[in-house]
Amino acid sequence: MTTTPQTRQRGLHRAWIVAGVAFVAILGAAGFRATPGVLITPLQEEFGWSRGAISLAVSINLMLYGLTAPFAAALMERFGMRRVVTCALLLVAAGSGFTVLMNAPWQLLLCWGVLVGLGTGSMALVFAATLTDRWFVRHRGLVTGILTAGGATGQLVFLPVLAHLAAAQGWRWAAATVTAAALVVVPLVWFLLRDHPAEAGTTALGADPGAVASPPRTRTTGVAAHALTVLWRSARTRPFWLLVGGFAICGMSTNGLVGTHFIPAAHDHGMSEPTAAGLLALVGIFDVAGTIASGWLSDKVDSRILLGVYYALRGLSLMVLPSLFGATTEPSMLVFIVFYGLDWVATVPPTVALCRQVYGPDGAVVFGWVFASHQIGAAVAAVGAGLTRDHFGAYDLAWYAAGLLCLLAALMSVAVRTPKNARGRRLPAEPPSGDDAPRPGNVAEKASLEG
Repeated sequence: MTTTPQTRQRGLHRAWIVAGVAFVAILGAAGFRATPGVLITPLQEEFGWSRGAISLAVSINLMLYGLTAPFAAALMERFGMRRVVTCALLLVAAGSGFTVLMNAPWQLLLCWGVLVGLGTGSMALVFAATLTDRWFVRHRGLVTGILTAGGATGQLVFLPVLAHLAAAQGWRWAAATVTAAALVVVPLVWFLLRDHPAEAGTTALGADPGAVASPPRTRTTGVAAHALTVLWRSARTRPFWLLVGGFAICGMSTNGLVGTHFIPAAHDHGMSEPTAAGLLALVGIFDVAGTIASGWLSDKVDSRILLGVYYALRGLSLMVLPSLFGATTEPSMLVFIVFYGLDWVATVPPTVALCRQVYGPDGAVVFGWVFASHQIGAAVAAVGAGLTRDHFGAYDLAWYAAGLLCLLAALMSVAVRTPKNARGRRLPAEPPSGDDAPRPGNVAEKASLEG
């Protein structure tokens, strides 16, 4: 059944309200994921568990956060964003809440590793990609940048807050706070989030005002089957592997290396851990401006070029970083923090745009698989950098290797081929609305032929 929306949207478009609710959910999910990091020392002191056993829960959380993404995108197509995100928040609340009752390491693996990993993974960046696909024709890149900034920044900014709460009141208070925050967001999602503009009697922002809005068709195939089918189709194309390789390197050079090892690396050079944590929080603050600006640029500039520039600049900065560490915060380190913060996850909006442009209606699920590679890369770098420090007594080799890999990612990004229209020009990242819009269906096949 279709509904004919009003020909003119008065006041604030409903798409902005939906995006605001999504921002709160994604911001919260980032804060939820930051909590395991502040539990390691308190749990070790109270229960006597090894750091390896506790870190295993964090590793499971990290992997599930990425591997859940493509299936979450398919679930959103099958059951809708509102139901999936609501269930994800309840999973996070349960996983965090049950930790206050645990007394064995396997319970930590189940609660923070599995439940919180599945919950936060279902609210990962594929949620942002799915929402922008459905609710925005204009400003897609900008909104993607804002939602991405909420996710990346929340994880870094909430970390000092949760750490202070755990130190002052105990780790159980930190876990209980996460549970309460997740439950508070549930009513917002259930009552304000809508799966499609047609449900609110309107069209996507920027769509033809006279268009007839129809909800997306509900899939009759299994969610896992759909996600795996999209993987099988896209994996036979060259752009997919270029995007996967580049985004895996992105994960290595951010969450895996800097996010995990910046604080201990700074401590090796005499800097106090609170000072290093404060610098990492600054990265998250400057990330807001960088990611939103990247989203705005992805609406106007070739996304391949943007990714090439971002990765190249990141690689050069990482190769300079070893010479900047010291016992005090020098101006040169602050310059690196500002620069690196602006580039932290600026790669996400153009990557989402390329997935949408190359793979059409399957773009959100494809991005889910690309994002999974990001988390796998992060996990590999987290372990690899630790082994490097153990073997050589310093992190220098890890920084240099990450820098070189980022330069490789820049070349891979520029090499991505996108579908061309009949005149030979590249299609925009946001397809035009109305009758002139290109028909989906064979976009991936075009990419396969070009690859």
